[in-house]
Amino acid sequence: MNTEPAGSRARLEKKVEITDPRAIRALAHAARLEVISELYSTQVSRTATELAAQTGLTPSAMSYHLRALQKWGIVVPAPTEGDARERRWKAAGTDFAINSGGGAASPVVDLELDAFRRRAAAYARTRDERRRAGAPAEAPTAVVLASELLYLTREQQADLTRRLFALLGEYELDDPHRIPEGAERMAAMWSLIPDDRTVARMAPEVASGPAET
Repeated sequence: MNTEPAGSRARLEKKVEITDPRAIRALAHAARLEVISELYSTQVSRTATELAAQTGLTPSAMSYHLRALQKWGIVVPAPTEGDARERRWKAAGTDFAINSGGGAASPVVDLELDAFRRRAAAYARTRDERRRAGAPAEAPTAVVLASELLYLTREQQADLTRRLFALLGEYELDDPHRIPEGAERMAAMWSLIPDDRTVARMAPEVASGPAET
């Protein structure tokens, strides 16, 4: 019996990491982030027309964005399937990361948060429409939103990040073209952000321990 995590077997890992500030600025567009999320998460090639339908753009506008992502090595042309008249695109790797080196990448963060809000709003609309239409009740879908405040050393931050991504990797599909029966497409977002608010500082005696008498 093979006990290796499911998501670690069928593909060779290739991480695409963006560090150039110009490339990070080029990512500050909702449609481009949507394309990156779709191609890297599914590991399935798409045409500009397919991606345009998902993002609400025209195919020509999507082709422009895809060429911009290709310039920075984020997406690459994929082998054609069936009709060869339209180019297919795929992720340039299996994982994608933005490393701003401590610099500001706030436009990208804002757009990612907006995308998550749109997903949540779309889910709520669909759920409410089904209820108003009298659709039969379905088994509840897992919708989770949690927040924690942690005190972590730099080493602990790195360890938590590594362990979390390893856990997520266990749920990746061996074959993106074969989705298990009953599986739902779920959007997961995780963040680790320094909480620099200074409204309530720890009292010196709390930070250093009780004074000796």
